[in-house]
Amino acid sequence: MKLPDGPKTPPWLQKIQYITDPLGYMDNGYQRYSDIFNAPVIGNYKRLLLVSDPEGLQQLFTRDTKEFYAPSNRLLEVVVPDKSIFCLEGDRHRRERKLLIPPFHGDRMRNYGQTICELTEQLFSQLTPNTIFSARSVTQDISIEIILNVVFGIHKVERFHKLKQLIAEFMDSFTSPLISSLLFFPFLRKDFGARSPWGYFRRLQQQIAQLLYAEIHKRRSQYDPSCTDILTLLMSARDEDGEEMSDQELHDELITLLFAGHETTATAISWALYWVHKYPEIRDKLLYELDSLGDSPQPMSIFKLSYLTAVCNETLRIYPVAMLTVPREVKEPVELMGYQLEAGTRVYGCIYLTHHREDLYPQSRKFKPERFLERQFSVYEFLPFGGGIRRCIGEDLAIFEMKLVLATILSNYELALADNQPVKPQRRGVTLAPSGGVKMIFKGKRIV
Repeated sequence: MKLPDGPKTPPWLQKIQYITDPLGYMDNGYQRYSDIFNAPVIGNYKRLLLVSDPEGLQQLFTRDTKEFYAPSNRLLEVVVPDKSIFCLEGDRHRRERKLLIPPFHGDRMRNYGQTICELTEQLFSQLTPNTIFSARSVTQDISIEIILNVVFGIHKVERFHKLKQLIAEFMDSFTSPLISSLLFFPFLRKDFGARSPWGYFRRLQQQIAQLLYAEIHKRRSQYDPSCTDILTLLMSARDEDGEEMSDQELHDELITLLFAGHETTATAISWALYWVHKYPEIRDKLLYELDSLGDSPQPMSIFKLSYLTAVCNETLRIYPVAMLTVPREVKEPVELMGYQLEAGTRVYGCIYLTHHREDLYPQSRKFKPERFLERQFSVYEFLPFGGGIRRCIGEDLAIFEMKLVLATILSNYELALADNQPVKPQRRGVTLAPSGGVKMIFKGKRIV
């Protein structure tokens, strides 16, 4: 039986390599073993495959629930609770997905456009001219404010200041290699008090949970079905049996929305600011397109701009925030890309390696938005939000927010990179973020 090959070093050493240098690990694996290789770097699976071939990904995603099933994402179970959509399987996952999808699509999502632009302007206007700031920190502030406003429909209320602080502290903890290691090495999850990594981590989670449950109880007692925020919409939702979401289900999905909904978008926007200011010709072309809309353009007009879309897509391609898709597990022996896979084998789509295939993206290391104007890529060739039944439900809102925040910043403010040193990606938990946060100079209001 033909099995995919892979590195021969011990799995524990491969895990360390993957934690400390994920891109180097994946690049080396691809150069040596090509489109599919064994990479036992997550959990205790001896057969854990990374696939970067679009045809292989198509087989994987279109055969969901047949030869493959989408198990819970064990890697994220440390971050999100048991009833999060990330951790559910089968019928429970399908039920939750149906309940969660409506608030993120159509007119409901578009209603948030003006709020996104206003919050961006408000937070950027607080910066002092000619000072250096971290783009990643500011975009995180913006993204947290947006997600709190969109999810809870409340802005600048005292009880949310603490939640905002705790969320930022929680996500920033993943810049520590020791905290990131908790995701990959379960034996490190020992609570030796608040100063120990796991103890610190768990106490942050508990404080966030207390605030969220208090808000859920308050909103239950003061329920207003006319509100358009996501929490109200989820409270109003009913499944096929007429059942509403329990307090725990609401809490667990709010955690998912707060963490996955702001962290990834903030990282993507900070990368976009870096690339646009690294290449002035790209910035000038983007500003020309934005200025063509005139004063005070409507959010949907901004959203539809072709070059802005290309810049955002290229940002998500070159360093995708999520490096891997949600895993699939083989139900029974099956063939994939000419290999026989045994039951129990875990298979991940490798987003990063797919996005750097030279047959799809010539000069893949070069930031070139035009490639998205020259051709259209399939969902198996460009997949920053994963694929199949586990594709990110917040994709539309994330892209909407990314475009509006980037457009608002560029249209209204003058920025520059603080130095000419290239910014390299580094692991931030399970995501890929710019090292150093992208240091920039805030020059002040833009004069047109």
